[in-house]
Amino acid sequence: MGEWGFIADPWEPRRGMEDGRFRLTSVEITVTNWCNLRCRHCAVGESLMDRDPERLPLDLILRRLDEVEGLTTLSLTGGELSGSTEVLRRWVAPLLQYAKRRGLQTQVNTNLTFDLGRYEEIAPWVDVFHITWNYRDEAHFHRIVWGHGSREVSPEASRRLFRRIIDNARALAAQGRFVSAETMINAETADHLGAMNRFLAEIGCRRHEVHPMYAVDWASDLPVLPLPAFREAIRRFLAERDPNLWVLFGTFPFLPCSPLPEDQDLLRAVAAAPNVSVRNCPDGRNRVNVDLFTGAVRVTDFGGMEPLGNVRTERLEDAFRRWH
Repeated sequence: MGEWGFIADPWEPRRGMEDGRFRLTSVEITVTNWCNLRCRHCAVGESLMDRDPERLPLDLILRRLDEVEGLTTLSLTGGELSGSTEVLRRWVAPLLQYAKRRGLQTQVNTNLTFDLGRYEEIAPWVDVFHITWNYRDEAHFHRIVWGHGSREVSPEASRRLFRRIIDNARALAAQGRFVSAETMINAETADHLGAMNRFLAEIGCRRHEVHPMYAVDWASDLPVLPLPAFREAIRRFLAERDPNLWVLFGTFPFLPCSPLPEDQDLLRAVAAAPNVSVRNCPDGRNRVNVDLFTGAVRVTDFGGMEPLGNVRTERLEDAFRRWH
């Protein structure tokens, strides 16, 4: 992967602005709806299936990507895309290879719970291995990742998965791969963000994404942090984190033009902190999600929004302009 620092985040929407207008520069593709976990915080939990239906032809997807002239990044998500070697070899690898031939930056969203070899197989074409890290310890992991499961899972089985995520992240980082971890800010993580951050730095992660919780799908029954508690959590996090690990905040739950002094004080503290940036990306500014099964084009893969269009019948740019 070419070296790019936090100032030059390839997924930052403003990098692709033209004449004051956002362009479609980023496409995310949902390649599977299968997952081995049933996390309480999952924003796409209601979409998960025991078996994937038939996918659209790969050449159709590549043709639609070809039509996006300003494309700079491609992200692949699920479900868990590493759960099947067939999916990895027939869909994930060809899409990533296409992206690298075109000079795009790539990201795969994965839980890293399978054998390291699966991730090493696709690593030559991956710029970012993106994982979720909402866990304080093994016991918390066990409670969180089976929160919407229908079967009992032993604490020992959870411990093995927990350790595998850590071991795989360490191994990929040691091989020079860019591992990024995302933490949702909610009532269960707010008091532990600093400790989570320092642990992620210790295992070799190079970026820590910190977002307000998406209170949709399975996460809709989790309590949303009130704004005063959110502000306090961010201030405490800035004081307790490892300052050498890049922190990328997702869109804050208030606008930069907020008239509240407490919001402006927090934004100034964030701006002054070293190795900290904010991705200016309310979903849809420069990105669409494509469902590999139905062809639906949406602003995002979660939240139950109606499709903007369908790749079977139209260009991605045309669907994107309906949002803009």
